[in-house]
Amino acid sequence: MSVELYVEDSFYDLSPTTSVKIEDTDTRIPSETWENWFNHWLEILQPQIPPAPSYEIGLCLTDDSQIQELNAQYRQQNKPTDVLAFAALEVDFPQSKEMLASVPLYLGDIIVSVDTAQRQAKQQEHSLPTELAWLASHGLLHLLGWDHPDEESLGRMLKQQVRLLNAIGIAIDMEWQ
Repeated sequence: MSVELYVEDSFYDLSPTTSVKIEDTDTRIPSETWENWFNHWLEILQPQIPPAPSYEIGLCLTDDSQIQELNAQYRQQNKPTDVLAFAALEVDFPQSKEMLASVPLYLGDIIVSVDTAQRQAKQQEHSLPTELAWLASHGLLHLLGWDHPDEESLGRMLKQQVRLLNAIGIAIDMEWQ
């Protein structure tokens, strides 16, 4: 089992007028690291996801203005948010065994606002890479059908996120949630 992860790092490619000033240390997460994390997470979640020899996920790191446009367009909420997930598995699309054997199963796209992640990392007193991993794991769970319409389901989802982050060596204290 493997994941083909397509990382679009448009946040760092934007003009220097981006609203967030990244600290002196470069906090960019290399594509290989993202891919390793998603492979590890999918192995952990394997019993809960459709079986396939490989999976495909899109990850876009962007700014508040771009995520606000998407949030307004797809969720009718004209404000920035931290993460959006566009799940492909929600679409009723017939897939034959032959097709699954030949192409990766497309799970969907995760969009993360680095602007919002930076603010949240400061509020939570942890690093930007930790916040980005937290948001990406949250987006992945949404791609796989998790949701949090109430406090109880949100609690289960947050515990799963802690489990995923612990598995890649990031310790998260649930007290801050």
